[in-house]
Amino acid sequence: MKIAIINGPNLNLLGKRETDIYGNVPFEKYLDELKVLFPAVIFHYYQSNVEGELINELQKVGYDYDGIVLNPAGYTHTSVAIGDAIAAIKAPVVEVHISNVHSREHFRHLSHVSGKSAGSIFGLGMKGYELAIRWLIDRK
Repeated sequence: MKIAIINGPNLNLLGKRETDIYGNVPFEKYLDELKVLFPAVIFHYYQSNVEGELINELQKVGYDYDGIVLNPAGYTHTSVAIGDAIAAIKAPVVEVHISNVHSREHFRHLSHVSGKSAGSIFGLGMKGYELAIRWLIDRK
């Protein structure tokens, strides 16, 4: 099984930025843990701070992978184009957010991604990625 994990803006700073919200583990280290947990999964990881690059990556993997775990970060609330890209591809997408966006600023309550995704996970920290992967595996 092939699963892509795509992270959006500022998630390259995990482990450094706002550790009270996002924790103190860099994503690459957490990805190593996921690979141990799911040895049968071939992972592809991509992170970008640029909206168009995230769309390109969704289109690139969206027809060849069995599923996508997407944390669009701040683009969740602003990018109709990312939502449209999710709707255009074949692979199911699970939206993941480390923080509970619904307990944060009001503008974060809007997601242009949730309605196009197979499901969404909010506020469970990095564990949300693992849960999304488990769901993708179980649906196969």
